[in-house]
Amino acid sequence: MSIIDDIVQLEWQAFDKVDNEGGRASCQNDFGTFNIMRKSQFLAWDTATLMSYRNDLQTAARLGRNLVQEKYARMMASTAPEEYAGFAHLLPPLNTWQQRTIERIVETQLGWREAFAREYPRLSDQARAIRTEEDTAGTTSFETYLRGELGTYSEETLAAYARMVDEYEAEERNLTCETMAHTAKLYGYDGLQAAEDKLAEHA
Repeated sequence: MSIIDDIVQLEWQAFDKVDNEGGRASCQNDFGTFNIMRKSQFLAWDTATLMSYRNDLQTAARLGRNLVQEKYARMMASTAPEEYAGFAHLLPPLNTWQQRTIERIVETQLGWREAFAREYPRLSDQARAIRTEEDTAGTTSFETYLRGELGTYSEETLAAYARMVDEYEAEERNLTCETMAHTAKLYGYDGLQAAEDKLAEHA
């Protein structure tokens, strides 16, 4: 089993245990979609970040923490702020370095996400809304989701992820485009343009 398969399985085990206010969500019974969405993300990561994040998940499992549950909880700072205020103190606090690093990464990735939307508008429309200001009680934006997920990483993983983002920038690569290209291929398309063209046929 590859390191990416390890990570997806560890996340799926955590996702399966996420306790939703309205009961179990249908997506918690859909491993196929979960596997494609998460694998697409990790296929675009470098080995150092993958290894560090797998260690986070393994450590969390040993300690009885659910990083996927914590990710969704952190997103509620934007999507359900009143509820979030009631349990925010229970989440592991983020130090100043973590907060600043997360916001720097979010700013960079928002630029990539918006560039992707300009180049592949139909594919973009199939994905999450982009900015936190577009959040609703039932809709979580790319920005809010990313900020929530980064908030669950250990300092070691966050540092590795930040280095990876810097390398993408230095090489003028777009992490969103590469992630979405993996998604398109896992769904059977030759690449992003093929998927965009297919959507255009049905427009």
